[in-house]
Amino acid sequence: MKILVTGGAGYIGSTLVPILLSSGHRVRVMDNLTHGGKSLLGVWPDLNFDFYEGDVRNEEHARAALKDIEAVIHLAAIVGDPACARQPEIARAINLDASIQLFNLSKELGVKNFIFASTCSNYGKMKDGNGYVDETSELSPVSLYAETKVAVEKYLLNPANSGELIPTVLRFATAYGVSPRMRFDLTVNEFTMEILTKRKLLIFGEQFWRPYVHIRDIARAILCILESPTEKVRNEVFNVGSTTQNFQKQQLADMLKSRIPDAVIEYVHKDEDPRDYRVSFEKIKQNIGFKTEHTVGNGIHEVIRLVESGIIQDFRSPEYRNIP
Repeated sequence: MKILVTGGAGYIGSTLVPILLSSGHRVRVMDNLTHGGKSLLGVWPDLNFDFYEGDVRNEEHARAALKDIEAVIHLAAIVGDPACARQPEIARAINLDASIQLFNLSKELGVKNFIFASTCSNYGKMKDGNGYVDETSELSPVSLYAETKVAVEKYLLNPANSGELIPTVLRFATAYGVSPRMRFDLTVNEFTMEILTKRKLLIFGEQFWRPYVHIRDIARAILCILESPTEKVRNEVFNVGSTTQNFQKQQLADMLKSRIPDAVIEYVHKDEDPRDYRVSFEKIKQNIGFKTEHTVGNGIHEVIRLVESGIIQDFRSPEYRNIP
């Protein structure tokens, strides 16, 4: 397939693109290079790769990037609660308005598949503290980031809006792992880097739950959706992750402490957190046979090796964060 990956120079995209290429697909990346484009140097020589520098908000740019495209993987966004809170107007313009515009242009131009990158943050705070939320659970967004994702989901999944276009929504667990566009502002990556470089870690709200997923498993899930039968993915929502990889922050700290025993970990207890959710990932396993290959423990080891290697010198550089 000829695939457009918006935001393809980012944390997920720069891991996904090589996997798509190695699977025989042709890939075009559209990115405005907010965080630079060095992450794409490894795929630049591939003749099945091409790049379009553009802003997803610009209709002319979007139309040009969509030329001859069969499938769209829409990753471009202001990602995360803090980044959206800092630039709310831009976040709405990119995450909501531009996403709907891109979807409608894809329908108009005859694109077959449209995969939308959403988030498990949409679940907010689960009502049953002993249970799990799944794709049928009530959505309770508690941040602008999640609000924009929920709004786009509703638009895409309305059959009246899709026509012949096949929309699929993927709600990603919190990502971790090493990527060509590395980030150290994601929980597992950040905790590991902090405890290694400072031998000290301060954790707020240690008892609240989150699911976690490796960046390469996200990429594999996207590829799996692309290559699944239409009837299994049309107008479907899939949580992406593993049910076994739901953890409290204190459990992450315990994993790190077992590897760096001389580290000091301090907790600042919070009785309230707007987000607290354990997620079931059974649907994606049962419906299309997708299973993750990585665990948080693997990811911690991977980041430890990176930090200790000396390849990266300044872990606090703005290039490794979505907010400088």
